[in-house]
Amino acid sequence: MEVESFENEEVAKILNDWFVSIKVDREERPDVDKVYMTYVSALYGGGGWPLSVFLSPNLKPLMGGTYFPPDDKYGRPGFKTILRGGVHDHIGGGFHRYSVDECWHVPHFEKMLYDQGQIANVYLDTFVITGDEYYSSVARDILDYLRRDMIGEEGEIFSAEDADSAEYEGAPRKKEGSFYVWTSKEIEDTLGENAELFKNHYYVKSSGNCDLSGMSDPENEFSGKNVLIERKSGSLVASKSGKSVDEYYQILGDCRQKLFDVRSKRPRPHLDDKVIVSWNGLAISAFARASQISKSEPPVTKFYFPVTGCDPVEYLQVAEKAANFIKEKLYDASSKRLHHSYRNGPAKAPGFLDDYAFLINGLLDLYEYGGKIEWLLWAVQLQAIQDELFLDKQGGGYFNTPGEDPSVLLRVKEDYDGAEPSGNSMAAINMIRFSSIFDAAKSEGYKRNVEHLLAVFETRLRELGIALPLMCCAADMLTVPSRKQVVLVGDKGSAEFQDMVAAAFSSYDPNRTVIQIDPRNMEEMTFWESNNANIAQMAHSSPPEKPAVAHVCQEFKCSPPVTSPGALRELLNKTVAAAGSSV
Repeated sequence: MEVESFENEEVAKILNDWFVSIKVDREERPDVDKVYMTYVSALYGGGGWPLSVFLSPNLKPLMGGTYFPPDDKYGRPGFKTILRGGVHDHIGGGFHRYSVDECWHVPHFEKMLYDQGQIANVYLDTFVITGDEYYSSVARDILDYLRRDMIGEEGEIFSAEDADSAEYEGAPRKKEGSFYVWTSKEIEDTLGENAELFKNHYYVKSSGNCDLSGMSDPENEFSGKNVLIERKSGSLVASKSGKSVDEYYQILGDCRQKLFDVRSKRPRPHLDDKVIVSWNGLAISAFARASQISKSEPPVTKFYFPVTGCDPVEYLQVAEKAANFIKEKLYDASSKRLHHSYRNGPAKAPGFLDDYAFLINGLLDLYEYGGKIEWLLWAVQLQAIQDELFLDKQGGGYFNTPGEDPSVLLRVKEDYDGAEPSGNSMAAINMIRFSSIFDAAKSEGYKRNVEHLLAVFETRLRELGIALPLMCCAADMLTVPSRKQVVLVGDKGSAEFQDMVAAAFSSYDPNRTVIQIDPRNMEEMTFWESNNANIAQMAHSSPPEKPAVAHVCQEFKCSPPVTSPGALRELLNKTVAAAGSSV
């Protein structure tokens, strides 16, 4: 639409003659975007981007919609009529925004941070469930892409890479996908004797391969070009070619490295180097979780470019640096409030519900997977400010905005889990997680708030649960009588303790909370003595000569402590013994 309508001189004349055109960056002002997206979705039964809305001078919407071609076609009114009247980047890693065809072949080539964080977490979960290192390798693929291309000097994680770029230096205009597509000859010239193997694996054709669907390239923009897609099993093709699977995948990895080097010399898509708190929260979560989950990969796991196969601790370092950047640059310690975004300084826009909820989620993961009490303390502070700014204490649930900007016509309570989760869904899950950290009195307060939140959206949950998947997860988590607590006590810096942490995350359990505590750390002990005396007592009573002791508790009973990773893994897969101390 940018090329078809917004760069069309005839369209521009109509706009300039008859309208005041205002472009809103939904990343900078999601509060404004949500107001008018809610209007369009309610009026027409669906929404999306690009979003075009026509307003009266007092900012009230008159009509709107999503994609408008310049002239009437595809069964849609043209934009002029309205104005009166290959998802995975095989070479560089990471995922593009969405597919334009039903074959999941040709994507819209933009890469968004919020996609990377969420997809990485899904692959990490799938790895834990299946034990298949293919899935952990894809998670690494995403995270290694972010480390290489999307992180600033101070650890901040940038927002996006555009879809468009110049085909060559000095080209008069940018084109969609230019950075990512290949001619058959380019691949042959770069890969030499391995070109045929690579072309066969990725469905590369001399005439171009965007022919799997009529939707793949309706404007014939990619004639003679190839978007890499895997349509055959690598192990099957390896067998037919007389190569071992390892040898076959190593050749593919070497080929991808060579093509990556060639691609790096092309004009790059524009990097959107805004730092958005909510999206950083999603990425922090993924990096923190990968730092422990990837330790369960078999020792002989092999990685192929663009996966680096780094030490998992490096992922934790990325997560901590990103969190530190937000704390130093986007958090006002005096008011305890967040800014929404940063580029050459904090933006004027305040933090919205998504910023608080997504960051709190990331900080809880940083604490559970990394163990530093400072992240839990900050998460608790942010939760209190979130309640102060956004919680509807009478009606339940959270508003998206603080309600301080008079130009924002509505304070919306968002529930739709779309490209990003809704702030309410994430907030509900955060409070459920908090409820298994604190003592009974505070725990019940968190659960009550979740019950009130879910009651606000009960009709939508019952009638259209498919639109609220993460909120459905929160409702499911709330029904669990008691979350499993894994309390790890000892010297956090010891290898024995770290092995115990990895064991705690070696099985899939969304209803588990891992608490790491070092009895020698006075800050930690003060926190637990004030907020959960029973956990503090576990730390006090653990034998000091043991570098790592694990307690598993559920339904207010705790198992006898164990001191080895193997014993902990076994215990986590069993029902907790009925006898034991109350938590």
